[in-house]
Amino acid sequence: MRILIADDNEVVRCAMRALLETQSGWTVCGEAADGRDAIEKAIELRPELVLVDVSMPGSSGVEAAKSIREKLPQCEILLVAEHDASVMIQMVALAGAGGFVLKSRMAHDLIPAVKAAKHATA
Repeated sequence: MRILIADDNEVVRCAMRALLETQSGWTVCGEAADGRDAIEKAIELRPELVLVDVSMPGSSGVEAAKSIREKLPQCEILLVAEHDASVMIQMVALAGAGGFVLKSRMAHDLIPAVKAAKHATA
């Protein structure tokens, strides 16, 4: 599975990459530091999954996710944020995303969330 990571924090991107690349068959095909870059790279790289930080400069993660969903409807999207779960449920609906991962739970929830998204599109 090809994955694009979009987060304005380089440390967070590196941590997500490290977690994701522990899984056989998963490849981080690119990284983006803002919403506009996420949209451009998604169109260019055509990943199967995009992890999008909700709070990014340039274009909010929700706006970037909506745009990616419109341009690449087959691509699964997971939002990533520091917000609490009740706020994230609303953002997921607005963005047309398949789910979310809280940054505070990244080490525990990222791999299961990606696996669930992968199965949803299979």
